[in-house]
Amino acid sequence: MVKNWLVAGMAGVAMLAACSPGEGATARAQAPAAQAAASARHPVSGLEVIDLVVMRGTKKLPFKVELAASPEAQARGLMFRTELGDNEGMIFPSAVPEPRSFWMKNTPLSLDIIFIGPDGRIANVEANTVPYSLDSVTSKGPASGVLELRAGRAKELGIVAGDLVTYELP
Repeated sequence: MVKNWLVAGMAGVAMLAACSPGEGATARAQAPAAQAAASARHPVSGLEVIDLVVMRGTKKLPFKVELAASPEAQARGLMFRTELGDNEGMIFPSAVPEPRSFWMKNTPLSLDIIFIGPDGRIANVEANTVPYSLDSVTSKGPASGVLELRAGRAKELGIVAGDLVTYELP
């Protein structure tokens, strides 16, 4: 697994269970379930779902987000989607930090678009975007990632510029 070092000093830890003598059958029975959880796919997009955490001070706000890793997945984003759960979203990582710009073409959901700076901290939050709008929503400076949540969620949770975002890329 490749570590996403958007956040210096913050690292996720994958826990692997070792089986002791006499537990072989149990360990083998659990292995497929663990593998399925590790490679979860979203039922609508088919994209891999990964864990993402926004740190509000000492409070951890966990999300399950779809990973838009390919150019095609990033171009499609949440287009045509009509539902997004409270703790769901989509992450658009950038291999190289650069200014990012998004629009809402073919997107019936209003979204909070959260731009993540190269240091892993939120640079800006563009809240309650207008569905189907062709107007650009842009980052304030280079972004290493962009997180989309359902509209109003950032305000509900108090997510603001300066909060820390962590996740691991597979």
